[in-house]
Amino acid sequence: MTEHTHEFQAEVAKLLDIVTHSLYSEKEIFLRELVSNSSDACDRLRYAALTAPELIKDDPEFKVTISIDDKAKTLTIEDNGIGMSEPEMIENLGTIARSGTSRFSQELTGDAAKDVNLIGQFGVGFYSAFMVADKVTVTSLKAGEKKATTWTSNGQGTFDVEPGARETRGTTIVLHMRKEAKEFLEPMRLRNIIKTYADHIALPVILKAAKEGDEDETLNSASALWTRAKSDITEEQYTEFYHHVGHAFDNPWMTIHSRAEGRIEYTMLLFIPEQPPFDLFNPERKSRLKLYVKRVFITDDCEELIPAYMRFLRGVVDSEDLPLNVSREMLQHNPVLQKIRGGLIKKVIGELEKKAAKDGENFAKFWDNFGAVLKEGIYEDAVHGERILKMALFKSTGKEGETNLADYVGRMKEGQEAIYYITGDDLGALKSSPQLEGFAAKGIEVLLLADAVDSFWLSRITEFEGKPFKSVTRGSAELEKIKGAEEKKDESEKAEDSEMDSLIALFKTALADKVKDVRQSSRLTGSPVCLVADEGDMDIHLEKLLKAHKQFGASESLRILELNPKHALIKKLAASAKKNGTSEALEDAALLLLDQAHIVEGDPVADPVAFSKRMADFMAGSISA
Repeated sequence: MTEHTHEFQAEVAKLLDIVTHSLYSEKEIFLRELVSNSSDACDRLRYAALTAPELIKDDPEFKVTISIDDKAKTLTIEDNGIGMSEPEMIENLGTIARSGTSRFSQELTGDAAKDVNLIGQFGVGFYSAFMVADKVTVTSLKAGEKKATTWTSNGQGTFDVEPGARETRGTTIVLHMRKEAKEFLEPMRLRNIIKTYADHIALPVILKAAKEGDEDETLNSASALWTRAKSDITEEQYTEFYHHVGHAFDNPWMTIHSRAEGRIEYTMLLFIPEQPPFDLFNPERKSRLKLYVKRVFITDDCEELIPAYMRFLRGVVDSEDLPLNVSREMLQHNPVLQKIRGGLIKKVIGELEKKAAKDGENFAKFWDNFGAVLKEGIYEDAVHGERILKMALFKSTGKEGETNLADYVGRMKEGQEAIYYITGDDLGALKSSPQLEGFAAKGIEVLLLADAVDSFWLSRITEFEGKPFKSVTRGSAELEKIKGAEEKKDESEKAEDSEMDSLIALFKTALADKVKDVRQSSRLTGSPVCLVADEGDMDIHLEKLLKAHKQFGASESLRILELNPKHALIKKLAASAKKNGTSEALEDAALLLLDQAHIVEGDPVADPVAFSKRMADFMAGSISA
C-alpha cells in the first residue's frame, strides 16, 4: 500500500461488496446517480457564483457531457460544476456521512437484493458505478483552485488519491466497463436511459459525437420540471424527479405540485416518500427541501422554509420574489419566506387531511412511517397543531390497527368523561402494563402512546372535543364513575377492607420515605401492586424523558403505591397484618413489592443485594398468615 492509497471506511467496503455482487435488475440507475450528482455540482457552483462571479467567468454555461470510447471500453461522465478538493474527494468518495454510518451498518441484512436499495436512502449513489465498472477514475478540480486530484478504485477495499491533470473546473468520472455491461457503451441505450431518468434535469446532458465532424446531441429537455404544467408531466417523470431531488430509490407516496400566484409567487413540487429516510430521527432534524430563486439553486438546508416536523418532505420550492443574492442571514428574517412557509404548511396538511378522509388504509401507511415526526407539530405549532391532532392515528386497547380521536370519543363508555392514555417507550410493555387491568376489565379503551413526543404534546394539549386527556398512571382511576363499575360488597369483602386498612397503615410506615402514599387500587385486577403519579404530579414517563435529557433534577418524585385487595398475595399479607401486627417480614414484603412495582415500570432496583436477600427469605416461607 503506497502513501497515496487509502482504505475505504468499513461501511463503504460492505456496500461495495453488495453493489458489485448484486443481481440488481436495473443496473442503468448508475447513470441516473452520476448525472444527478453532476447536476447538483453545477447547482452549487451557480449559487456560489452569485457572490463570486469570477468562478464561472471563463465557462458560464453549465452542462453534463457523456462520451463513449469503444476501443478502451470506457464511459465518461463530465461536468463543469463546483468540483472537489483532495480532502473533499477522500471524505465524499471514501466514507459515508457520519450521521448515517451507524444506521447504515444496522440496516444491512446480508441479502444483496434488499441491501442494494439502501444505496439511495444513504445518499451514496456514486457507488452504484461499481455495478457496471471494474475500475472507476474520478478527476476533479475545485472552482477557484489550481490543483486537480485523481481518485481511483477497483472497489475491492482501497482507493488511490494522487495529483490529477485537469485544466478547467469540474469533475470527470471514467468508468472502465465490465464485459457484461457493454450495452451501456451503445448510444441508443444511453439515449433511452437519459430520457427516462434525467429528462427533468435543468441543464443539458450532452452525448459527445462518436466521429469527428458529427454534432454532439443533447439528450434531455433541460428545463426545470416544476415549471411545466401538471398536465404535461407523466407520473413516471414525477417519480424520476423525486429520485433525483431526494437521492432516493423508492417511489413517492404523495406528490404535491402547486403554484401560488398573487402578491407572492412561488412554485412547490413536494414529495412524501414511501419509506422513511435514514436521517429522519437525526437530532439535527434538518430539512432536505431545495430552495430555488428564479430557477437558481440557493440551498437545501433552509430551516425557515419548512418546520422540522415536516422534515420527511423532499422536493423543491422556487420563489419569484426573493432576491437572487439572498444570504443566509436574510433568509432567517425574510417575510416573503415566512409567507411561503405558511402556504406550504397549509397545503401539505390540507392534502394529508384529504388522504385521511378518503383513503384511510393508505393514510395509515403514511402514519406508520412519519406519524411520530408529524406529531411533533402538535407540540410545536400553535397554529396548525390541532389540525394535526385531529388526523393523528393512535394504537389503542380497543381495536386492531389504529384509531383517530374522533372515533375513540364515539366509542366511549357511558359515564366516561376522559380520554385515557398510557405513555412509554415500548408498545409491548404498554400492552402488558398492570395499570391497564381495571380498564380492560370494564372494556374501557386506552390509547397506547409509545412515541417520545407523545408525553410532550400532552403537556400542551389538555383536551379534545371537550374531553380531557387523562393518564392511567396518574391520580385515581375513577372507574367507579363509569357504567358497569358498580359492585355490591358482601360481608366477607367488608371484613377484608378492615384487614386492608391494617396492611396499608403498616406499608405506609415501612415505606415512609420511599412513596408518597399507599392505597387500595381500583385499576388492578391481576397484578398485586403498581406505581402511579399523584393527580397534580408529573406523568411518570415524562419525568423519565426529562431526566434522560438532563432537564429534571436528580431525585425522582415520590409515587403512590397501589395495592390490589383481590390478589391472593395481598390478601394473605393483609390477614397477617390484621392478626399479628407489624413484623420484620411484613416490612420486607412492603419493600419487595415496591421493588416489583419499579421493575414493572422499567426502573432499576435501588439495592439489588438487599432485594435478593429479601426475595430469598420470602421464598423460604418467612411470611405466614
